[in-house]
Amino acid sequence: QVQVVESGGGLVQPGGSLSLSCAASGSIVSFNTMGWYRQAPGKQRELVAAITRGGNTNYADSVKGRFTISRDNAKNIVYLQMNSLKPEDTAVYYCNLYSPYRGDYWGQGTQVTVSS
Repeated sequence: QVQVVESGGGLVQPGGSLSLSCAASGSIVSFNTMGWYRQAPGKQRELVAAITRGGNTNYADSVKGRFTISRDNAKNIVYLQMNSLKPEDTAVYYCNLYSPYRGDYWGQGTQVTVSS
């Protein structure tokens, strides 16, 4: 069983930056894709960014050019650097690990609030 723990959320003013981290208790090398999702109140959970084992990335249109996802396989950590934050980025952010053999693993989420 893999434990997934997010950290780095908080309150930031519009235009500010935050960096989220997702730490896995075991090796992440076997996971094909690792991603960050978010869910705002009253809305469905949506994909924010994803990165494959090979390093290919995919971003939601709303965050392209502002967010950057990366992974450190040696440390079993996935990062989400968020710049130029907007109030509409406010949500609970969840880390996801996916493997077609092991299934999905989710973290408990970390709150990001963008407000002046």
